[in-house]
Amino acid sequence: MSNPRGRSEDVSAEVLQSAAATFGILAATVRLHIVWLLAAGERDVSTLADEVGATVQVVSQHLAKLRLAGLVQARREGRRQLYLINDPHLVTVVREMVAHLHGPSVHRGAKRGLGG
Repeated sequence: MSNPRGRSEDVSAEVLQSAAATFGILAATVRLHIVWLLAAGERDVSTLADEVGATVQVVSQHLAKLRLAGLVQARREGRRQLYLINDPHLVTVVREMVAHLHGPSVHRGAKRGLGG
């Protein structure tokens, strides 16, 4: 398989399977929205629920799936649990996809953000 830079690279079936699983987790609109919001900075579940327009229970369930997949992590700050992206590459992938679909003006802004 050749890439746009002209080099030929082999990708293992395991890597492709892992990538497909990650894209599968992100296929849920609410989870993708949560990742999009967390790309801008850590948040607690109540804030995420308000911003996503879902209940705390629904957002908690989605966060549990994202944590299980290793895409987000949590840290305790006093009584609050704050969630953050575990891998800056994930931020880049999500921002690039949204920029690609949204158009050139968002794409230019995404380059200046986290991971760009």
